[in-house]
Amino acid sequence: MANSKRKLFLKRRLRVRNKLRKVNAGRPRLSVHRSNKNLSVQLIDDLNGVTLASASTLEKDLGLVGKNTLEAAAKIGSTIAERAKKAGITEAQFDRGGFLFHGRIKAVADAAREAGLKI
Repeated sequence: MANSKRKLFLKRRLRVRNKLRKVNAGRPRLSVHRSNKNLSVQLIDDLNGVTLASASTLEKDLGLVGKNTLEAAAKIGSTIAERAKKAGITEAQFDRGGFLFHGRIKAVADAAREAGLKI
């Protein structure tokens, strides 16, 4: 029986998340979600189950509403790094979910690294 795209995506997401759990040394997880219209990023503390910081293209103060480009992804990456610094976080695990590490996902990670977040 052939798997649907959604099932394959969910399998890939669980595989990535399980690998992160094995190597995570108490660091927060930088989780990225990409849709066709928007991009959102969260810093999650899995030990306590709380979100420490977040950034999204839906935030009006960033001026990226409705933009889903590489430039918007880079802006989100640098924004989440700044908010992480304010929260006292200097390093995190990058959780790409079931998405492949290229394009907008890679742009978020690169921008966060350039802004000083150790991934």
